[in-house]
Amino acid sequence: MTAKTGSLTMHIGELAERTGLSLRTIRHYDDVGLLPALTRTEGGFRVYSEDDFDRLMVIKQMKPLGFSLEEMAEILGILRSAERPGDAEKARLAEFLERAVHERAKMARNLAQADEFIAGLAKTD
Repeated sequence: MTAKTGSLTMHIGELAERTGLSLRTIRHYDDVGLLPALTRTEGGFRVYSEDDFDRLMVIKQMKPLGFSLEEMAEILGILRSAERPGDAEKARLAEFLERAVHERAKMARNLAQADEFIAGLAKTD
């Protein structure tokens, strides 16, 4: 890693290792604008910052909740300007929060059903 304006930078391989995501996934998020590599080396390799790492971790948290790429971009945009969000942004975040809570509850129900199934299979031993 090299120093860059007071923050550490990393290549895509290190970012993938730190996040547990594949290179392909990170490149896809770059291509669709969710995680654009703002810097590239002279050889054309993507260079990411700690802020990019943080952003990618938020994307990773949103993904299982079923948010679309467009919604993720909207959420990230609001969160980036969240120092003083306006009423419209606060209302939109509240909608996203409500949906996230609902999706998480649905996932918890599905997990409980899977646990019951596994317990039932274990009884057949």
